[in-house]
Amino acid sequence: MLRGSIIGYDINPKVCQISYFNEETQEPDTLETGMENNQIPLEMTYYKDTWTYGKNAGRMNSVRGSIPVSNIWHSALKKERLQVAGEEFEAVWLLAEFIRQTLTSFPEIETITFTVPEMNEDIRYLLKGIGQRLGVPKEYIYVQDYKESFCHYMFNQPKELWQYESALFYCDEDVIRAFMLRELKIKYRKGKESFVTVEKVADAQMEELESVYPVLNVDKAKAADEHFKSFIQSVFDRKTISSVFLTGDGFENNWYPNSLRVLCNGRRAFMGNNLYSKGACYTAQKRALEQIDGPVYLDETKMTEQICLKMRIRGEDGWYPLVAWGSHWYEADKQCEVLLEDTQDIEIHIESLLTGSLRVETVSLAGLPERKNYALRIRIRTMFTDERTCHILFEDIGFGEFFSSTGFSVEKVIELGGSNGQFNSLS
Repeated sequence: MLRGSIIGYDINPKVCQISYFNEETQEPDTLETGMENNQIPLEMTYYKDTWTYGKNAGRMNSVRGSIPVSNIWHSALKKERLQVAGEEFEAVWLLAEFIRQTLTSFPEIETITFTVPEMNEDIRYLLKGIGQRLGVPKEYIYVQDYKESFCHYMFNQPKELWQYESALFYCDEDVIRAFMLRELKIKYRKGKESFVTVEKVADAQMEELESVYPVLNVDKAKAADEHFKSFIQSVFDRKTISSVFLTGDGFENNWYPNSLRVLCNGRRAFMGNNLYSKGACYTAQKRALEQIDGPVYLDETKMTEQICLKMRIRGEDGWYPLVAWGSHWYEADKQCEVLLEDTQDIEIHIESLLTGSLRVETVSLAGLPERKNYALRIRIRTMFTDERTCHILFEDIGFGEFFSSTGFSVEKVIELGGSNGQFNSLS
């Protein structure tokens, strides 16, 4: 595994930031750019058939004949074509070129996780496509929102920081948003799995912040401090908070001393702007190593059912998930190979977190030849056509030079409950 080959890439319409997994420290580091908070402005400039990006693009804007291009993110999502110096460029190509140039320090990327303020299918499709243009296989490209990145960042901090609830406050020029990480109390949980979520619990428009960002106005800062302190107290009311994290440009000026005393009263507080890129890097590292341990993150987009087969792995029998709780249905397509014992059918278990129910489906293997144990090799593929429908295909792929494939295959369609707000019934 190459140093820097596991990437967490924070991107929004204004800036991006890159963290990479350091093999020596076994922790993410944030790429130093010489810019504030190591953030790179999402801007490009065209000059004499050459594109520059970020801070250098800003410098090039003063050069006669250069053409600045901004609003690249929104243009790419709209699949627009932009006219620059008499030429037409796809906005998607420009965004891909921007991302490619920002990643030139990493000649070979094994896996990458993009993190964005909010997720939808268009954003996922756009960034997975750009990742493939970079040469990363699609199964090693992940996209998640800031809430999930915060969650994965916290999973890799000492447990005492999220033993109870953990708060995240985001502040920009005129708004403060509060998010809370908490463990879900799932009535029907049978095993030792821990399930957590991150919810936005409050936000507030604060006109006073316009007077303290980016230049501090001492008099008006006091009013903003009092407003923020009241906001904190309302968020923390009747909650046990283990830790607090502050992020966003609005926290850069020290305009909130009284609020900070409330934040630090009996809990640890942290401030920084690389939490999301590091959280994304932790996700990429976990996926690269195929780690399945640790808490499971759930939100309204995640699956609350899992599909299991009974298998023996490393000498231990157990029910192992083909599709795990907390998966996105559109990232749950996978395949594996198994050696069969003497069996006439395969039993599939579908377990629900919402109801605690266990549904059993059976797949007949009639038509397969009779062989000694472990001489039948089957490929199992899972494919989702939508959030409710999983297709599981079982194929005989032969056994090396000893037995050729019989061509046997059988498909099982599993209908799931889907999300559609059901996540809200978890507490």
